[in-house]
Amino acid sequence: MILEIRIPSPGESITEVAIGSWLVQDGDIVEKDQEIADVETDKATLPLIASDSGQIRIKVRSGEKIGVGDVACTIDTALTAGKPENRNRPIKQAKLPGEKDIPPAAKQMDEAAVPTISKERLETEPSDNQKHIKITPLARRKMEENNLSVDDILAGLRKITSAEVELVTKGLAGDKDHPVPDIKAGRGERTLDRIPLSPLRRKLARRLVAVKNETAMLTTFNEVDMSKILELRKKYQPVFQEKHGIKLGLMSFFARAASMALLQHPRVNSAIEEDQIVAPSFVDLGIAVQTEKGLLVPVIRNAEIMSLAELEKKIADMAQKARSNRISIEEMTGGTFTITNGGVYGSMLSTPILNPPQSAILGMHNIVERPVVIQNTIEIRPIMYLALSYDHRIIDGADSVRFLLGIKELLESPLKMSMGADSEKDLLEI
Repeated sequence: MILEIRIPSPGESITEVAIGSWLVQDGDIVEKDQEIADVETDKATLPLIASDSGQIRIKVRSGEKIGVGDVACTIDTALTAGKPENRNRPIKQAKLPGEKDIPPAAKQMDEAAVPTISKERLETEPSDNQKHIKITPLARRKMEENNLSVDDILAGLRKITSAEVELVTKGLAGDKDHPVPDIKAGRGERTLDRIPLSPLRRKLARRLVAVKNETAMLTTFNEVDMSKILELRKKYQPVFQEKHGIKLGLMSFFARAASMALLQHPRVNSAIEEDQIVAPSFVDLGIAVQTEKGLLVPVIRNAEIMSLAELEKKIADMAQKARSNRISIEEMTGGTFTITNGGVYGSMLSTPILNPPQSAILGMHNIVERPVVIQNTIEIRPIMYLALSYDHRIIDGADSVRFLLGIKELLESPLKMSMGADSEKDLLEI
């Protein structure tokens, strides 16, 4: 039986998606509930799941757009990996949309130029001059299932450039698993890679331009002494991890401090809708996460009522979902305020851009030991610069400064985040 795998609806108002990448090859035998492709929208990347086992036939190329409800591929359930006659079945490549029939003469030329795969020459074991090539058990099994030899794999990996030729001529290739290439090799080659913008990247581009054109964005800065928080982490990390099953990081402190400060300064937590200022009584906190697909912002609902341990677990869960492209659109919408951390990449200072329709965003940066004056003496302290970008249309400069000072005060005196508790252990719930 031939099953049609159609594009599911990612959410309201989305009528078109793009196939980010196929996780299987045309003609492969797939299993039921296997992830076979990444479907990209302008908000998130979602998996396409095989509804049954069988042989897949791909109808849409990677990068092509396709409507919601359209057929992306078909699965022939009569052909499964469990049947002995299909284990070494040669795969006939199906034509994809837009492909033309190849004339016999051209086909003969292609067959002469490209090595064909045959059972007679199937060898997964490397030959004498390929002994340095290591093959994992999983790779060996897949090669056997698809009648591929070591030469087939090497031939299909990539093109050879002058850099590889230089490595071979100088005797470097094969000497180490990761040889250091000559930086002069390939300098004369002038190539251009053209990569289509994904729907997510296109949406980000439009939103960033809109922020610049439609808001009066300003940024205010301050610095925070991280000594107390770093001491807390060092002192209670083993106990905290044993009690809560997760490491105590920095982001939970910033999330807690920002949530408390937002309740004290509700205008920073507000947004403009037409001719009104909408000020929620809750804090739905967005945490920016860098992924291979771009910057995603999962939202933690009601962050203002969460403890440090609860925030730590929720942040880790959301970040994992985002990086594995398994986060839903609903989990990234409706935030009231965002935190972004450029410090993990070594950023000293930046002006983070607003995440519309939100009116403010907090930027964290790297922690550097700097000389500071403490009670008329110079001491070395771990200092982080903070940046608050805000929409000046509804947030006055005084409000932005007071808000940032409130975060600074909470971070430098962590016990003030304890919601009535009067000890460090109560703060950490240990």
